[in-house]
Amino acid sequence: MTEDVDLLDDLLRLCAAAGAEPEVHHTLPDRRGGWEQAPLVLVGDDAAARCGGASRRRGVMLVGRDQDSPDVWRRAVEIGAEYVLRLPDAENWLVDQIANAAEGVGRPALTVGVIGGRGGAGASTLACALAVTAARAGHRTMLIDGDPLGGGIDVLLGGERAEGMRWPDFAHSKGRVGGGALEEALPALHGLRVLSWGRDDWVVIPPQAMQAVLAAARRLGGVVVVDLPRRVDESAAEALAQLDLGLVVVPGELRAVAAAKRVASMAGMVLGDLRVVTRGPYASGLDEQWVARAMGLPLAGELPTEPGLLAEQDRGDPPGSGARGPLARFCSAFWDRALAGEGAGGSVVGGAS
Repeated sequence: MTEDVDLLDDLLRLCAAAGAEPEVHHTLPDRRGGWEQAPLVLVGDDAAARCGGASRRRGVMLVGRDQDSPDVWRRAVEIGAEYVLRLPDAENWLVDQIANAAEGVGRPALTVGVIGGRGGAGASTLACALAVTAARAGHRTMLIDGDPLGGGIDVLLGGERAEGMRWPDFAHSKGRVGGGALEEALPALHGLRVLSWGRDDWVVIPPQAMQAVLAAARRLGGVVVVDLPRRVDESAAEALAQLDLGLVVVPGELRAVAAAKRVASMAGMVLGDLRVVTRGPYASGLDEQWVARAMGLPLAGELPTEPGLLAEQDRGDPPGSGARGPLARFCSAFWDRALAGEGAGGSVVGGAS
């Protein structure tokens, strides 16, 4: 809302950059629902005085070029503005806010990372099964392969030839990635979207690209599962910083526990909520409770053995695709606890299953 032609040109340009189509007014809309229902309201500092009588609401921003005058802040208080922005300084931040409003951002996705306590622990298998199970339950689901040395998680899904973008296509992403554009660009497999690695060139993903992609995935809502590498570099640290919960898969062996403690120590420097998923068979004298105590972390559950899993993968059936199998039941129970914990504002997962 503004009559300042130059300011309007700037705001229209920012809306175009954010992929949003604005509704322009010079005064309060005749239909008051437009003020109340718009996801975001940008008021030029020239128009603040014309907002008298407008209902108070969230998402109002007072925008102008000169914010040093005390009158600007007084007008912001009068209209209930949450922010006072000066252009061009605030342009990048404002583009992000407009784009978020255009995407209809609600509750961010519950984001779970899976890390192997040692090589071959089964982290990729669990990450894939969690994603497949969430998608089958009707959740909007994205599976992100954060381990460049893992061989490509799309192979586990039987989708290595599926059309869509891979990590090399996002290697130079900076700033904001649109959530809807990301979702549409990725291969669709078994009811979920998956971002995996290419088969040819080795590509280093900068932390800025990891941040941009994961932030876009989280804005879509639903569930995001990230398969993480055991080595915590800058990109892995950026991924860990965006997780709600991390699961460390630890086989029931002394050497595996020792290796997993080092992995958890590094990951725990970034991620506050880290839990253990144990996997048998166990060495003599060990069980899931012993492993969790040795790790010094809460126990999220015991990963069940699923006979015929390798044969199913050879047929192109991903882990967790058999809805009645022990792995799928484990994952379903995990999501029941995790999503209930998110909604209640409490612990994300409960005790062992």
